[in-house]
Amino acid sequence: MSKRFKRLLSLGLVLADILLINVAFAISYLVRYDLQWFRAVDPAFDVPFSAYIPFAGVLTALLLVAYKLEGVYDHRRGASWFDEFYSVVNGTTTGIIIMVVVTFFYRPLFYSRLLFIYTGVLIVAFLGISRMIKSIVLRKLRQRGIGVVRTLIVGAGEVGRTIMRNIVAQPGLGYQVVGFVDDNPEKGHKDIGRFKGLGSIDNLPRIVQEESIDEVIITLPWMYHRKIISIMAQCEREGVRARLVPDLFQMSLSRMDVDDLGGVPMIGIKEITITGWKLAAKRAIDFTIALVGLIVLSPLMLLIALAIKLDSPGPVLFRQVRVGKEGRHFVLYKFRSMCEGAEEEQQRLTNLNEAEGPIFKIRNDPRCTRVGRFLRRTSLDELPQLYNVLRGEMSLVGPRPPLPGEVEHYEEWHKKRLEVSPGMTGLWQVSGRSELTFDEMVLLDIYYIENWSAALDTEIFLRTIPKVIFGNGAY
Repeated sequence: MSKRFKRLLSLGLVLADILLINVAFAISYLVRYDLQWFRAVDPAFDVPFSAYIPFAGVLTALLLVAYKLEGVYDHRRGASWFDEFYSVVNGTTTGIIIMVVVTFFYRPLFYSRLLFIYTGVLIVAFLGISRMIKSIVLRKLRQRGIGVVRTLIVGAGEVGRTIMRNIVAQPGLGYQVVGFVDDNPEKGHKDIGRFKGLGSIDNLPRIVQEESIDEVIITLPWMYHRKIISIMAQCEREGVRARLVPDLFQMSLSRMDVDDLGGVPMIGIKEITITGWKLAAKRAIDFTIALVGLIVLSPLMLLIALAIKLDSPGPVLFRQVRVGKEGRHFVLYKFRSMCEGAEEEQQRLTNLNEAEGPIFKIRNDPRCTRVGRFLRRTSLDELPQLYNVLRGEMSLVGPRPPLPGEVEHYEEWHKKRLEVSPGMTGLWQVSGRSELTFDEMVLLDIYYIENWSAALDTEIFLRTIPKVIFGNGAY
């Protein structure tokens, strides 16, 4: 995000806040003096709105200062709507309290505490909505290349891939990664999904110039400190911002817990996410929803089974060996969507494969039946997997369950996705489904494992619903 864009955005937010604060004040006056909700107004203290205009001006100034101190107008990439809303609540509370104290000591002939309470509530609501709209608008602009940061990553090791998977999982951050450089020939010239390998680090000055790079993210191990200093100096000469990702003792960033003690940063190791009681809670939720789902959806599943039987010869269910948690094999169940012998025909169709990496996908697969195409587009073919969830072989949310043949071609870093149970849906599905490359799918799976929470599972589950209804990216 350029400095000019930031200034324009800050100015727009300030002007919008001034308008919304005063609209909230006017509505509060209407509720308190005209509608008289909750408490009647003594006729002796019924005053026109014009008498409150100076108070509105003072409150507006106080709130703008409070918001500035709370960092409401600081554009921090990665800050969620909740973070902004929390700052708005803190700033509004501070401003309203100061206003109430000032009016208490000033002791005007007319004064309504309820008016300021109404105003505070409305301001929080209005500014919360405005921040939500801002987030949506920024996301749309960034999708069109407006306000994005053109970024180059230095280093394609574990730390570099951590940055990549965070960018894939959170496109709203607004980073447009041009590619990455690495002195290891096996890494520097090999693409990772959408991220292009641009050769060795020596190419950095040329790439910065040719690709109009705004920011360089350095992810080299700590022992390359001289190289890091040299790169940062090069960036300074080119007028490009350089940011360094700490890699103390090559510790995985996903396990780093950063805290501070009176302003002194402290780095520790946090526990692995899906273990202990968290794993037990996730399993309990999976079991309950799978059991209820199988019971409630049984009439629909019977209709699907009947349609499959009437449409083409062969069994209703398709059974296939997949790889689960820690590499254990299990039998996955799906409604059959292809003609009999489809697996044997795959070798003949290898040249039509549209997927990258060790997976096989064809947009208009000739092996699909008429009913099968509908089932795959709506993901109804996956309903029998609720039985796998009930058995504990799968989870409702998790990485895509791979085939044993796919796992044989995994690179070492790909295997991290096998640390948890595979899922019926996952971050990969709500972020593009079949339109993602294999490496991007793995990056998303690993991001999910490292950042798991009940809230993330809920978000993925809710985002899956429209994807299934509209069939986005499914084939």
